[in-house]
Amino acid sequence: MSDDQEPTVNISGGVEGGGTAAEFDPATADTRAERVVDRLGELYWEKSYGGQDAFTCLVRTILSQNTSDKASQPAHDALLERYNEPETDLAAALADAEQSTLAETISSAGLYNQKSEMLIGAAEWVLEAFGSAAEFDAFVRDEEPETVRETLLEVRGVGPKTADCVLLFAGGRGGVFPVDTHVHRIYRRLGIAPADADHEDVRDVLERDVSAAKCGFGHTATIQFGREYCTARKPACLEGPEACPMTDVCDQVGVYPETDEVVDPADAPES
Repeated sequence: MSDDQEPTVNISGGVEGGGTAAEFDPATADTRAERVVDRLGELYWEKSYGGQDAFTCLVRTILSQNTSDKASQPAHDALLERYNEPETDLAAALADAEQSTLAETISSAGLYNQKSEMLIGAAEWVLEAFGSAAEFDAFVRDEEPETVRETLLEVRGVGPKTADCVLLFAGGRGGVFPVDTHVHRIYRRLGIAPADADHEDVRDVLERDVSAAKCGFGHTATIQFGREYCTARKPACLEGPEACPMTDVCDQVGVYPETDEVVDPADAPES
């Protein structure tokens, strides 16, 4: 188990910050995926999300792409310190930002030239389509989730995971299970999703088989499990079945403790 605890200030609020206790009946779990999510919730936290500012959430999620929270959080903090002045619309501030200055501000997040262009483009889109960050926030909260998702996916730099994070953390939408690299790896490794499933296939399985009230904390708890136990190259089960709290519910697709070999589930030979 690693010491890489989820930062309390990041997009999902970590162990203590953000979110409210999720209300659901664990006895209603009738799929394997939902039972796994219940177990993960017991290990970490069971929260409902929502209420974050939608444009700030979009910015935070773009910054987090292809990097860790430890790297992207300082970039997010620096961006807000420079551009999020009181009584100032953050979208308007970023739309007017000098690209090189913004890139320098967010340099800790990696890919800062690309991300600065994405952020300026997203800010310009928000102003053109909605007029302000506040109106964009209302759109995310009030419009049909599928409409919000489809609209966000039209924006450069916004993929399915980013769109779903905005729906979950800003819109507070139940039944949204964002799929990042941890979620994609773990549910294929567990054998819940097909070994060759892409990110959207995994999302379809989870949103079908996990009740709406559990999808939010299912996402965040799975990420924490991926950081602490089910890492890409050295999952805890290589140390023995007692090293991982999910051993009894895992098919270990692509993991071979006998040889210490780990491959992507899609590359595992069919049994």
